[in-house]
Amino acid sequence: MSTEHRVMRSIGLVGFCSAVALLAALAGCSGADDGDGSNKINGSIHVTAGKPSGSVATVNGSIHVDDNATITSASTVNGSVHLDGHATADSLTSVNGSITLGAGARVSGAVSSVNGELNLSDSAEVNGTLSNVNGKITLVSAHVAGGIKTVSGSMSITGGSRVEGGILVQKPSGEMLSILHEVPQIVIGPGATVQGELRFERTVKLYVSDKATIGTVTGATPIPFTGDNPPPN
Repeated sequence: MSTEHRVMRSIGLVGFCSAVALLAALAGCSGADDGDGSNKINGSIHVTAGKPSGSVATVNGSIHVDDNATITSASTVNGSVHLDGHATADSLTSVNGSITLGAGARVSGAVSSVNGELNLSDSAEVNGTLSNVNGKITLVSAHVAGGIKTVSGSMSITGGSRVEGGILVQKPSGEMLSILHEVPQIVIGPGATVQGELRFERTVKLYVSDKATIGTVTGATPIPFTGDNPPPN
């Protein structure tokens, strides 16, 4: 069994539950589409500005929300989710895929992926929790109000980003403990602020700029650095 398959088996319950929930929501659809493109089994979804607000979901496909468009939620199992500039949503979820918020995009609730990168651009905002299991988390002058959680994701929090609710890097459990060998690298760059506890239940490399502001650190020793980036490993 490959490493990828073993990781997926270890965290498969989360993905399975998400897939079941999506399939249940889509069960009433006749075929692959509900008629207006907002719910699909197979295929990507494109939401344009001016479309009435609602939820969009697909199992096998990506979701792209245009500049200034509004949705209530976006959910996919196998695919990415992308909110363009100043688009808004209540929540975003992916099982296997990245989630990206463009400049000024706003999510009033949570943003979560199991296996996927999370990217927040300039002035993007998440008022709930930002979380994943695997995949890098990048904030550039962005705001997260509900804290950041991961198991094996590295982080880059830069450009005057602000995180409230702290950071939690959870200890892998079960088979994942023997599979995930890479040590996450957490970088808090110049001008960034992390309020609340930074709690690390596994080994990480925590780099903190001398121009950053952070809360109490538990489970790691901050490595200070000057300049824009930490020294190369």
